[in-house]
This record gives sequence, structure tokens and C-alpha cells, in this order.
Amino acid sequence: MKAVGFTEFGGPEVLKVLEVDDPHAGAGQVRVKVAAFDVTPANTYLRSGVWDDWDQTTAERGGAAKFAPQLPYYIPGWDFSGIIDEVGPGVSETSAKVGDRVVGLPVDSYLHGPYAQYIVTSAESVVRAPANVDNVAAATFLMNALTAYIALEALALAAGSTVAVTGAAGALGQYVIELGKHYGFVVIADAKPADEALVRARGADHVVARGDDVAQRIREVAPSGVDGLVDCAALHELIEPAVRDGGSIATPRWYSAPNDRGITWHPIFVPEHITRRDVLEELRDLVEAGVLSTPVAEVLPAHQAALAHQKLEAGGVRGRIVLTW
Repeated sequence: MKAVGFTEFGGPEVLKVLEVDDPHAGAGQVRVKVAAFDVTPANTYLRSGVWDDWDQTTAERGGAAKFAPQLPYYIPGWDFSGIIDEVGPGVSETSAKVGDRVVGLPVDSYLHGPYAQYIVTSAESVVRAPANVDNVAAATFLMNALTAYIALEALALAAGSTVAVTGAAGALGQYVIELGKHYGFVVIADAKPADEALVRARGADHVVARGDDVAQRIREVAPSGVDGLVDCAALHELIEPAVRDGGSIATPRWYSAPNDRGITWHPIFVPEHITRRDVLEELRDLVEAGVLSTPVAEVLPAHQAALAHQKLEAGGVRGRIVLTW
């Protein structure tokens, strides 16, 4: 099969079309003929080698395996949509069957990611695609919506609590807003002037100017501090003043730090959650209900993956760049 991957770390130019063996579904797995897959910062970090130095980048996750193992080639990716064309032993027809149109996530985003014509993954990490969107839009939401879900889950707050989100105009931040409002939180979001309308459209109750001193602006809205915060912008210790004593912060960047105000940091790691089929189905249902958006910034053919990476790394992309076969 054809796949888009790389054999050495570097800039977007290292991405190339590879010919690799067709994968086949094993026990508990399905094979999906990929229709579309999106481009995320996680893909660009892996390609660049930023995450090859696990010790430096993720020192807070002591004892974890090296993030990027030494492989002869890498086929990256997270979100994908497509049609199941092979089902392995032990998968019931009620879970997955040949011909199902699905969205899913990979169990191996290094060698067996969806930058390929076929992907094999756990039957528990694919669910029926949303009926109200096409394959391109369907390939935009699952990973970031799941990240937002587990971040809010980690905060463990009651409806009516106040939650702030940094990096609110980014793909992850937008889902934090949408899910936060769905679960009954008061949401404070940051944004630059050009993005204020976007984050308000996603449902933010209050919008403050972004920047390293955003904690002070959040305190102007919530003088006692917010109950919880999702730090999509990776402001780390700069954001702690925004949170009340005894509050909590969720971060997708593995950061945590001791403090004397009883604030709890919750580093979140999406691969630990990709087989939570009930959560994936809930997120799919929320797309169908119009609660979660599926914004597409641009659609490109798979062989232009290098261009897609260039565009994403240039910044300012709102929505997902999606590649198709």
C-alpha cells in the first residue's frame, strides 16, 4: 500500500510517499480503508524529532517509555475516517463489521498511523462515523474532542463551576469550550482580537485577551479564581494565579509543579484513553447533535502532506487541514 511517512526526522520535506506491506487485522482488530486523515501538531512534533528526546521533553512523566522508538520508517497520524474492510477474530458484528463507515484513532501513531491507505487498529478505538458530516469533516474531531473530554474529566468539577481555557482559539481549546458549556460550566476563554468572535461562537461566556499575563485578566472576571483550568497554551506556572486555592489545572503537555495553594496539576495523555469506546461514541453523538463542531480549514491530497505541515507550522490555521486519498 501507499503511505506518507519519513525515514529521518526533520522539516516537512522529509515526508514522502512510501510503499509498505499491506497490514491485516489480528485478534480484536479491524482494518480500515482510509478516506481522510487530519494534520495535527502531534504529527509535526514527531516528524521534526522534538519528541525523540523523551527525557528532556517529558521529564515529568518519570519511567515512561521513550516517545519515539527507533524505527526503519514512521507513518504518523491520529484522526481518520474510512470504511472497515477487514475484521479480525474476536470482534463481534455489533462492534464492527465490513462495510461500516467509521472514525477512529490508532493504537500505534508512529508506525501504523493513518497517513496510509489502510490502517489496522483496535476495534474498540473505532466507532460509527457521524451521519451528518462527510468523510473529510469526520476526520477532524475525535482526538481533540477526546483530549478535551479527559481534561475536563480530570478537573472533576460540578455543573455551575467556572472553568478557564488558554489557547482557546486552537483546535483543542475550541472543544474545551464546547464540552464545557455542554456539561454546564461557566467558561472563560482567551483570544487575540481576530479570534474573539470565533471563541464566542463556540460558546465562551467571557473572553479575555491572551498573553503571558492572562492569569491577571482571568482574575478580573473571576476575582476568587476559577475552579479549574485547561492549559492548552502551555503557560505552565504563569497560569497558576488564575486558579483558586484548592483548584485544579489540566494540561496536555505533561507539566506539573508543586505549589503552596493546594492546586492540583493533571497531565493528560490521550493514548491511555483511545479504547474508551463509550466515550468515543458519546463524542460522535455530540457531533450529530450539533454540540461539537468539525471545522475544516483546507483539504489537500495525501501526497501534499509536506505542504500541509508547512501551513500548520506557519501558524494561524483555524480548523483542521485534512488530507485525502
